[in-house]
Amino acid sequence: MDRLDNTVRPYAWGSTTAIPGLLGVEPSGEPQAEMWMGAHPGAPSRTERGTLVEVIDADPERELGPAAVAKFGPRLPFLLKILAAGAPLSLQVHPNLQQAKEGYEDEERRGIPIDAPFRNYKDANHKPELICALTEFDGLCGFRDPLQAAGLLDGLGVDSLKAYVDLLHAHPEEAALREVLTAILTADPEQMRHTVAEAAAACTRLGGTYTAYADIAHHYPGDPGVIAAMLLNHVRLQPGEALFLGAGIPHAYLTGLGVEIMANSDNVLRCGLTPKHVDVPELLRIVRFEAGDAGVLRPEASPDGEEVYETPIDEFRLSRYVLPDGGTAPDLTREAPQILLCTAGSVRAGDQQLTPGQSVFVPAAERVEVSGAGTIFRATVIV
Repeated sequence: MDRLDNTVRPYAWGSTTAIPGLLGVEPSGEPQAEMWMGAHPGAPSRTERGTLVEVIDADPERELGPAAVAKFGPRLPFLLKILAAGAPLSLQVHPNLQQAKEGYEDEERRGIPIDAPFRNYKDANHKPELICALTEFDGLCGFRDPLQAAGLLDGLGVDSLKAYVDLLHAHPEEAALREVLTAILTADPEQMRHTVAEAAAACTRLGGTYTAYADIAHHYPGDPGVIAAMLLNHVRLQPGEALFLGAGIPHAYLTGLGVEIMANSDNVLRCGLTPKHVDVPELLRIVRFEAGDAGVLRPEASPDGEEVYETPIDEFRLSRYVLPDGGTAPDLTREAPQILLCTAGSVRAGDQQLTPGQSVFVPAAERVEVSGAGTIFRATVIV
């Protein structure tokens, strides 16, 4: 079992206080957006044996287990994070596995440098993800019913939005959503800046349901993503609730602290709320234009106290144990790799005492028992 020393990424949207508050350290004054736990080459966790990439590369079958290597290859299939949003993240979607492979191979054939700002596919993997709230957590997830979106836009009283309102009343639903998002993202930039400014002023004046969009516009003035965001479900998670983001689902995180797990990929197509590249044709190919509920997940409790966040993904499995004072979880030994993360209290995992924000990597088949008073998240794979 290896205690992990993890990198905190200072993205501009990060909270200046949430991760320091979890770790019990003084804030530096700089944004601290994500703490990465895993073997992603961009910021691998460090151990006494070297980086987690080096540890796994030295003996994949020992560290990951033969079944995981056979199913996913000689690498850790997931990346675990603590995410602290102090401002909205970019509005984005992720490709499915086939789309990622095709997109990556196409950009490789065309000789687009892997670090080019206009490159869409950094690897050939998909990037489904799950976010579980540690605090109240606001986000956008999936398309609203088009008529609800039309009502929200119409309520602003902005003349230049009326064309979008009319389109949202059209049928079928998928075509209506596609046409509106396309129109928003291809509108004349100067006209869109004026529209967003009017909409932002109306959101500020009206408050209530519109407050979240006024805040988004404050951070991204003139960005067409402000209008696109109103097409999506606004969700407020309570601690312990989660969202699963599958391929093609437009989403953005707005504020809050959470535990995030994802397949080990960097593939993102952006819709807005960003100064970065937006490839509209490729984005429209990837987005699933389906309206529906955001699908808030609550954990399924098992008799042994494990609370599992069920998803249709094999690359990761996230669960948690909430241990009462002196409580003990059952034997967590598993024929697959695990990362254990403490988020509250003080928990003993094997020979390691963990406090909030501390984590360990458990190789496949290594015996581990957990005890103490607190909350521990368990990240692993399904083999």
